[in-house]
Amino acid sequence: MVKTRIEGSFVALITPFNADGSVDFGAFRTLLRFQEDHGTAAVLFLGSTGEPTLLSPEERRQIVVETARMKTGRMPFFYGCTGGSTEATIANVRFARDHGADGAILAAPPYICASEDDIERFFLEIAESTDLPLGIYNNPPRVGTDLGWERLLRLFLHPNYVVHKESTARVGQVAQVLAARPDVAVMCCDSPNLGLVVPTMSLGGHGTANMTGNVAPAEMARLSTPWRRWEDAEAFRETYLRLLPLLHFTYSATNPVPVKSLMKALGLPAGDLRRPLRALEGPALATGLAIVQTLGLDMRYGYKVPALDTGKESTFLRGGGDASAGPGATQSL
Repeated sequence: MVKTRIEGSFVALITPFNADGSVDFGAFRTLLRFQEDHGTAAVLFLGSTGEPTLLSPEERRQIVVETARMKTGRMPFFYGCTGGSTEATIANVRFARDHGADGAILAAPPYICASEDDIERFFLEIAESTDLPLGIYNNPPRVGTDLGWERLLRLFLHPNYVVHKESTARVGQVAQVLAARPDVAVMCCDSPNLGLVVPTMSLGGHGTANMTGNVAPAEMARLSTPWRRWEDAEAFRETYLRLLPLLHFTYSATNPVPVKSLMKALGLPAGDLRRPLRALEGPALATGLAIVQTLGLDMRYGYKVPALDTGKESTFLRGGGDASAGPGATQSL
């Protein structure tokens, strides 16, 4: 069986809300067209950028059904399907498959902090329950369980696992997977604090699974292009160094607070965050808006940048970034 291959920018979408708090499916359609028109290779719904734990089960199912109807064939649609148990996850995967999903991304069930043996068995049982292409999302800060490369390589022997998304800072782990499983699409988190983007792409990685593409899709598409010629590496270096202030901003607080706050301020149809999450305001938000203007993203995408008083100069605008900038500074998709 030839595995599905995803290369490029794999954007974890926000979940847009109407003013009354309901899911805004018209906004989903607008955001999907925005991604298609600017080079995004694939999209993920209901990743942690999509606030899935703050959605009801009915809302999650409705998002699968309604967004799958919006497919044009230009981008595969993947869905976050992790549930609180093996049985719940299998049910989510089967529901997604039956309603048009192109694939599912799975993390370990959060909070229970199961053993690595149990989590390896969890991923294998999910793969045995479906023929849907699947991805493994190794994200210890979010779920409390960390899979090493030996376990990952065993799981990637299963033909249904086609994507690996790594959100640790272990370059060696990425290298082991790339060396042993060239048929698996290895994607890294775009967090500059984890520092995986440069080594992953230089070792032959296939792209980034990112949230910054919600506001800078073309730039993230360029950054996520696999290196096949020296020109690719050169374009990557220029793009990565230029985007560092924005990458630091989008990881300056718990995901998706910065990116969704920025989207709403720029006029993208994002809506509010669900409580208890709260939007950035004042100087924190003004920092992001100033970065957008400095990078020329307002001109490129037609963003309307409101005038906000920063109160002080931001370190982000000087090309810096503080790894401890917020409570979620090292959290990922």
